[in-house]
Amino acid sequence: MPRLHIYDRRERAVVATADRVLALSAALARPFRRRHVPASPRRILLLRLERIGDLLMVLPAIADVRAAAPSAEIHLVVGSWNADIARALDPVTAMQTLDARWLARDGEGLPMTSLVRAARRWSRAQYDLAINFEPDIRSNILLAASGAAWTAGYRSGGGGALLDQALDYDTRAHTTDNARRLVATVFGAAGQDGQGPAFIVPAQAHENASRLLSPAVRPLVAMHVSGGRLLKQWDPERFAEIARRLISVLGARIVLTGSGVDRPLIDVVRQRLPAGRVIDLAGQVDLLTLAAVLERVDLLITGDTGPMHLAVAVQTPVVAIFGPSDPARYGPRGPFDRIVRVDLPCAPCNRIRRPPARCDGHIPDCLALVTTDSVFDAARSVLDAAARAHTPTA
Repeated sequence: MPRLHIYDRRERAVVATADRVLALSAALARPFRRRHVPASPRRILLLRLERIGDLLMVLPAIADVRAAAPSAEIHLVVGSWNADIARALDPVTAMQTLDARWLARDGEGLPMTSLVRAARRWSRAQYDLAINFEPDIRSNILLAASGAAWTAGYRSGGGGALLDQALDYDTRAHTTDNARRLVATVFGAAGQDGQGPAFIVPAQAHENASRLLSPAVRPLVAMHVSGGRLLKQWDPERFAEIARRLISVLGARIVLTGSGVDRPLIDVVRQRLPAGRVIDLAGQVDLLTLAAVLERVDLLITGDTGPMHLAVAVQTPVVAIFGPSDPARYGPRGPFDRIVRVDLPCAPCNRIRRPPARCDGHIPDCLALVTTDSVFDAARSVLDAAARAHTPTA
């Protein structure tokens, strides 16, 4: 049996039991199955049901699929929260949404039985190849239900026996690298660097951003204050202190981003800044307009969030404040990006959905110990380095 990368003991035991049953069923069925890797797949199904950052981190892998199968139809299945981003992906031919209950917020989303019924309908498309970018037994079940001629994914979250090609997910490697390695294994070739952009921000979003950010004042620094959940939340008072220093020392203008539910956190920052130096976009822009906004700013300061990955996708420098999540797996990797964190024996634990009891319900030590000085110094360093890089030489 493969080693399962599931940190909750009871959940790991349940998945291990299911894996044994699936492995036995697959072994019994194997003599009756005639499966082969399609030499030139005509129709490809890609599965990425998770959150915004999870989709954005596999964009290079999706571009690799297009490079390996230039004439194929590529169909992408995502959560509804990623629909706008999926429509803006250049390599994708068609997109559909599927909200899993374990990923949807506020108790919404479909139960597993409904998800399987939806996946069975995918068989009508007669996919030659289906790839699951998530190491999860549940989405591997959906991939198997798709009826694709060849399936590939990861075994480390369970369900590997259902796949024709099952890799171990490397927990020491970046999510992007894992996804590209999976595609390279399927097509038998290394990923191709230097492809065209996978993510194309629409013209209307650019127009919206230009209007919202006018008149331009430099440096223009975006801040995404919300961490999405308390375990990843840096103190908003500290964001406010960074913003005040950027305004007073560098003459910066601050762009506050977030959703409507983030308003209490954003107000902590906004109310402590001079009104003429703040553009408050919280709850006012869709994802594609946010991407266009981030493309125009000089820097984004944020925690480990979806907007962090959105800034990476549009090649805007990031200062990312990391706590329990592992930057080696999820961090930005652009030439000017900086990660700010503290070294603790327990960090990064990556226990985001089920945090340790001593960290539950409050800001954990790995974030509480990140100082405003360290974040401000990183921000100033990034702004200086990016400005030098874009200054023409004589």
